[in-house]
Amino acid sequence: MKAFLVLSLCLVSISSAAFETWTNKNGKTAELDLVRVIDTKDGKAGEFRMRNGKQITLQAADLAGPDAKRLADWKPLAVAADSKPSAFDDVLDGNLVKLTGRSLKRFKPEGKPRKYYIFYYTASWCGPCQQFTPSLVEFYNANKDGNDNFELVLISSDDDEGAMENYAKDKKMPWPQLKLGKVAKFERDFNHGVTGIPSVVVCDLDGKVVAKTQSIAELEKLVK
Repeated sequence: MKAFLVLSLCLVSISSAAFETWTNKNGKTAELDLVRVIDTKDGKAGEFRMRNGKQITLQAADLAGPDAKRLADWKPLAVAADSKPSAFDDVLDGNLVKLTGRSLKRFKPEGKPRKYYIFYYTASWCGPCQQFTPSLVEFYNANKDGNDNFELVLISSDDDEGAMENYAKDKKMPWPQLKLGKVAKFERDFNHGVTGIPSVVVCDLDGKVVAKTQSIAELEKLVK
């Protein structure tokens, strides 16, 4: 039960893209990211990441019924057989949001791309972006379903998440976005030489820039 003393101390009021609410049998809740499920002598247990980066292990038997089942049913992120880790995993994993209904909510993809990440640098206040985004939405909707060659991730230059959310709703964006709080780190780690928006940067999984283009035809050729 020592782990739950830690659990009760890590309560938070704001949810992050990677974290879900977990509840123990005493009704205590915490926002934690489930990293993996392991077998122990006491049954199933989950290894969780806390917001400060530390990890704790919680037994399924100590969780409330629905959460014990959720832990037991958990499956690791699927990766295509010919896929490999990408240079972007550290900053993207657990830090994506996506339009769900009328709001941006945490997004945990079912799999990762085999070839490319397409980064769309944009903002709600950018007039040319407003004009270009619908064509990119059309491209994504026409090419993404069943296609694990690529994923598109929006990198916002907006000042607040409300503006991001309204922009996503207005344009019916079908792709994930990097959390606003992680954009500065992303831009430090990956200098894509973006000097203006809209800008579309295609990278391979090693982080190498393959193309910078606003040509939908060129994007379609790349992702086939």
